[in-house]
Amino acid sequence: MHAIAKQVMRNYPLHTALLAILLTCCTSVSLTAWQSENVGIAEENMVATVNPIATDAGVAAFEAGGNAVDAAVAAALMLAVVDGYNSGIGGGCFILIRRANGEVVAIDGREMAPAAAHRDMFLKDGKPDTRLSQEGALAIGVPGALKAYEQAVREFGNQDFASLVLPAAKRAREGFPITPTYASVLKRTSESLAKFPGSKQVFLKDDGTPRQAGERLVQSDLANTLERVANDGVDYFYRGDFAKQTALWMQQNGGLITEADFANYLTRRRDPVETTYRGHTIIGFPPPSSGGVHVAEILNILEPFDLNTLRETDPATYVHVVAEAMKLAFADRAHWLGDPDFADVPLGLIDKSYAAELAKKIDLQKVMPVTSHGTPPLADAKFFERHTTHIAAADKHGNWVAITTTVNTSFGSKVVIPGLGVVMNNQMDDFAVAPGIPNAYGLVGTEANSVQAGKRPLSSMSPTIVMKGEQPFMTVGAAGGPRIITQALLAIVGKIDLEMSLEQAVGQKRFHHQWSPDLLMLETGFPPEVQDKLEEMGHQVRVSNRAGVSQAIFFDADKSRFIGVHDPRVPGKAAGAAKVPATDR
Repeated sequence: MHAIAKQVMRNYPLHTALLAILLTCCTSVSLTAWQSENVGIAEENMVATVNPIATDAGVAAFEAGGNAVDAAVAAALMLAVVDGYNSGIGGGCFILIRRANGEVVAIDGREMAPAAAHRDMFLKDGKPDTRLSQEGALAIGVPGALKAYEQAVREFGNQDFASLVLPAAKRAREGFPITPTYASVLKRTSESLAKFPGSKQVFLKDDGTPRQAGERLVQSDLANTLERVANDGVDYFYRGDFAKQTALWMQQNGGLITEADFANYLTRRRDPVETTYRGHTIIGFPPPSSGGVHVAEILNILEPFDLNTLRETDPATYVHVVAEAMKLAFADRAHWLGDPDFADVPLGLIDKSYAAELAKKIDLQKVMPVTSHGTPPLADAKFFERHTTHIAAADKHGNWVAITTTVNTSFGSKVVIPGLGVVMNNQMDDFAVAPGIPNAYGLVGTEANSVQAGKRPLSSMSPTIVMKGEQPFMTVGAAGGPRIITQALLAIVGKIDLEMSLEQAVGQKRFHHQWSPDLLMLETGFPPEVQDKLEEMGHQVRVSNRAGVSQAIFFDADKSRFIGVHDPRVPGKAAGAAKVPATDR
């Protein structure tokens, strides 16, 4: 038995296993209710998203001869219509692809700061004003999602990009019934949406009240924009009328983005982040994603611990250990992470020896103080190369795709440019507005993530692919701000360490610690005994029913089939095509 596990067994009497039973029961009761509703099983392929209409678009792409890249992009484009408060072509994305030939590709479609952006642009009378970075014209970064989607399909898909755009345009023109979730977001954001005529026209009624669940939402301007993209290509968006009209609106409303900013936007090919964990290879997205780095860092810190034994013998200590590892990684995130084209991000953050030193700091009995970041090896010498939703897709040829895409907070900047129909992001809030000033998610940053012209803001998006030998094992990603990182982590730990089924790993009760603020967030439903013990250890516990949303796919090698899971916390769908043409690329 591992030395730390022995220590656990010595320090905690056998009756504490009752807490593990309570925690397991708390999770398994909910499993029986949603297991048949949030799981899809298919032999040929799989796609999982937060919306059934988007999943069906991905399945249709498979049926038309597309591969996992085509299906994932088709789903992402449809989400821009039916889930536009989370993502869309007015935002950005990270695309992680494991190709059939074994090559791994990371496409950075993150938004960029306009050329006129500067580090003091969100100061008012010398003081930071986060309202400017979260709402309105200054909050908007140059969108990158559309260019990244087109590149992924052109280079690695089987289908013509236009054929994937047109179904989304058709849905925007015909409309769809507003879901209760969509309606609740509209209600929560209606006051802000009402400030912008283009947004008010689309999402609110004539009297200014938000549209209700069950009403049909028709988005004619968005349909026109998507049709122009299908007919004229992405140049319409980046060098044509879309860029021209957006730049004019910016000029009239105090924004900074120009036609040149759109024309100069470029995606980036990045080298994926790789680490190993208990016989598996974990592949994540590199900076400006903090997700890939810190999923890897946290897993490296946790590797010395027997997490399954900890959870079975004392679930509070299991949560404590994992949360302390999260806290250490998020402290590093606040100091070191930024756009690698502008900031030196140390490769040593994912060094196994560095993680081992951090692991030694974790006290099984009590909370450790983490006042600042650590210093990884060769921190000055070796560097990485210069509201949200997730789509997972895979096919039998060996193509696996993880796309995380976002406009940031709900409805982004709350701006829809009149006549264009596209929800514009508020990604500029993901920069450090000023050192130590928290953004909308409570995250702080330093100079590494300061505002600079042409720079990409730091992101928590964490598209992840897990390999077992040469075989793709699972893919996972999430939505939920900084909780994205910890959701992906907990799903991996649940599948590998705790030997859960994929639906259990995604459905398990979640917890989150991001160092600042110094709070351990527990999802509603943890047994009181667990919460009490965590507080006795020194954690400041906050219980919340907001735990983020994950999508995942697992390949069952024994039965040669895909198992897709969408998060049971919200509506969604995981499905595969029954029969598809035997094509591949």
